[in-house]
Amino acid sequence: MVKGPRVYLDWNATAPLLDEARAAVLAGLDMMNPSSVHAEGRAARAALEKARRQVAALAGTPEPAHVVFTSGATEAANMVLSPDFRMGRRPIAVGHLYVSAIEHPAVREGGRFPAERITEIPATREGLTDPVVLKALLEAHDDASGLPMIAVMAVNNETGVIQPIAEIAALVHARGGLLMVDAVQAAGRVPLDIAAPGADFMIVSSHKIGGPKGVGALISRGEILMPAPLIRGGGQEKGHRSGTENLAAIMGFGTAAEAACAGLDERMARIGALRDRLEQGMRAAAPDVIIHGASAPRVANTSFFSLPGLKSETGQIAFDLEGVALSAGSACSSGKVGESHVLAAMGCDPKLGALRISLGATTNEADIDRALAAFGKIASRRKGTEAA
Repeated sequence: MVKGPRVYLDWNATAPLLDEARAAVLAGLDMMNPSSVHAEGRAARAALEKARRQVAALAGTPEPAHVVFTSGATEAANMVLSPDFRMGRRPIAVGHLYVSAIEHPAVREGGRFPAERITEIPATREGLTDPVVLKALLEAHDDASGLPMIAVMAVNNETGVIQPIAEIAALVHARGGLLMVDAVQAAGRVPLDIAAPGADFMIVSSHKIGGPKGVGALISRGEILMPAPLIRGGGQEKGHRSGTENLAAIMGFGTAAEAACAGLDERMARIGALRDRLEQGMRAAAPDVIIHGASAPRVANTSFFSLPGLKSETGQIAFDLEGVALSAGSACSSGKVGESHVLAAMGCDPKLGALRISLGATTNEADIDRALAAFGKIASRRKGTEAA
């Protein structure tokens, strides 16, 4: 086991809490109920609405009122993935949900749709949601059942592959459907603009960008067409999500959102150079390493790779013992290390196993050196075992 400072390379699972976000959370803990009409309540409301503006800017919408705060992206997904919508007071039926095969489990489970009304959209070998198959699915959609809804992530959480959202949106809207984009891994890594690619709804998460855990948001392109509330009660968030807002967490989220927007291009260019050096070093140490999605557009911070003969759980433990924190794909299954559904969707043998390194704002050259040193040891031991 390596002694000394550990290297954290699992930013896609959770980004370390920003100092300024921590300060905002602490300030929010002393504030009162934002629904109260007295001076203390009005101060809390002002802080809440400031955070709403900050998150709206992160999502690229000029309308802060289109941001609904939730307990996280999972709740936001369950809220919007619904067969029951309203246009004003008029009910609108959504007949079928089409979900990309590479989606995060929070989306892939289909929210409030029954299983028989969910269809999976396959992916290409490059890790892209297949627009050709989607077009065929939409052409076969039964309009009598209601509108089609399509759920596709902007950036895959395992491979980092950027999905063709604009092309997908054009297909969806040509059929009068609704498009929900999971922007959890895109926020703070690529510029977001809910209207430009044609998303109707977008979900984001605080803790992926350096904010606190337990808070996220559903962002809509408009205010008229909205899903029926998932949580009913006192009518907070304009009736879309009842329950007293978690003001402290929301304030931390807003502060992190503002930080994520600042200097985005320069930050990601630096991170991208580090990721490229990491992958070059891995290829030099182990020419048989497989970097998944490398032939497709990717966000600059993610590398998802396989070493033939090395199981995911073995590799993850080995890196951990070398002082490097990374993950085996999505960190969403209560610490379990299982086969990757993303690899399977890409036509790879999921038993191959894969590990994900994801970089962030404080990742530096020394961190890459440590990761490459660990990789070299692990690859050599693997080869030595095979030779024996």
